[in-house]
Amino acid sequence: MGKVSNDLLYLEGINGKTMSNNLEKYFSTNAKTWDEKVKVHASSNFYDVETFKKGATSLNTFELNALGDVSGKSLLHLQCHFGQDTLSWSRKGAKCTGVDLSEKGIELAKKLNTELQLDAEFICCNVLDTSNYIQDQFDIIYTSYGVIGWLPDLKPWGKMIAERLKNGGTFYMVEFHPIVWMFDYLEGIPKIKYGYNQKEVIYEEYKGTYANTNSKMISKEYGWNHGLGEVISSLSEAGLTIEYLREYDESPYDIFPDLMKNKNGMFESSDKLFPLLFAIKAFK
Repeated sequence: MGKVSNDLLYLEGINGKTMSNNLEKYFSTNAKTWDEKVKVHASSNFYDVETFKKGATSLNTFELNALGDVSGKSLLHLQCHFGQDTLSWSRKGAKCTGVDLSEKGIELAKKLNTELQLDAEFICCNVLDTSNYIQDQFDIIYTSYGVIGWLPDLKPWGKMIAERLKNGGTFYMVEFHPIVWMFDYLEGIPKIKYGYNQKEVIYEEYKGTYANTNSKMISKEYGWNHGLGEVISSLSEAGLTIEYLREYDESPYDIFPDLMKNKNGMFESSDKLFPLLFAIKAFK
């Protein structure tokens, strides 16, 4: 795990030393949890590694349609877990680099890369410190599904993306909508508990993971909520031009309570009172 970025030390309300110590604790705890998750996820039906090895893609319609033909392009995948999406883009002809906080995740990603005879590269570091480990710039930067909630502030994230993206390059993200993170899902019936723009850290401790709710592992996680305004501003203030922001009532993943499969094979709520996903496409 990389050292905490200096860009984080300006956060309001806590002096630099205390903030740095707290962030080290938060990131270290999350890294340990994700190391444990890798073991559980690699054997889960959710990730279905054996089918993936036989040629199945882990990519979904949203990202495939948004990025189109990636052959011959360089692609940086932020917060790549154990690299399935990275390797799926590699199979489509992109020259890929994946970054993740978890050492176990990167170890498995490298193993899969070798086994599948692909040419992706993987680096273990805090995503906010990517520019300390990678100096290249990329045609495409990609990140997806459950990523920004692990970051305490998005300004350093946006700055890093702008640093690593080529002029004329494309940034694309598809992510769970910030409204879904306002709910507490651990008490049975979901109830609104967290602020849409909550700045305070959120700590949760629970049994299992989204990929295997029956697992005996204990997930210990520190996270943060980020509204759409913060996401967009972090990118535009770093110098990116937003091509679009889209919101979707459906998700490829059945990870929230009481979702139903629709005719598209996606999952949606019965009332559709709020979107489940958003996507941003931008360029530099």
